[in-house]
Amino acid sequence: MFKENFDKVKALVVKKEPKDKKKIENLIFFLVVLVFTLIAVNYIFKDDKKKVKNQTNAELVESNTIIEDVAVEDSLEDNLEKILSKIKGVGDVEVLITYSQSSKITPMYNETSNQSITEESDNDGGTRKIESYDSNKQVVSDANSNPVTEKVTLPQVEGAVVIAKGASNTTVKNNIIAAVEAATGLSSHKIQVFEMKGE
Repeated sequence: MFKENFDKVKALVVKKEPKDKKKIENLIFFLVVLVFTLIAVNYIFKDDKKKVKNQTNAELVESNTIIEDVAVEDSLEDNLEKILSKIKGVGDVEVLITYSQSSKITPMYNETSNQSITEESDNDGGTRKIESYDSNKQVVSDANSNPVTEKVTLPQVEGAVVIAKGASNTTVKNNIIAAVEAATGLSSHKIQVFEMKGE
């Protein structure tokens, strides 16, 4: 079968008829266009992959921030509920903490900068000084292409609401407020304590 195909191609090349020669030229032209098209498509998709990778890193930083925000908020509320429920007279308790901002993750950057100063003088004796400054900043990634974190700023606690069974007692209420003040750093006017309704 290979020999038959080879003989057909050889026959096309050997024939001197203009019709067959035109077919060969068209075939070569088609192959050249196909190669250029494949190169162009490969180049376009390569750029798209770089853009997607950069977007993925940014989205990863943002999603990590959201996950850590939820974890920090839940952890503080859970810890306060455990501690407050152990205070004498409190009983069942639920805590809600509000935040004025979310936590912020600051990634590490690889920063390069160049500064150049050029002095020019003209024929009249005047001089001109030209300064140029270029800076390039890229997020540093680990082996798994995850951004490396420089620091994490935890969310700012704005207020607290506590609902407890024993909150009708003034002493218990004051103890709850004191415990929340100590745990969160909030002032007492930002902590509201209410009695939990009976079930």
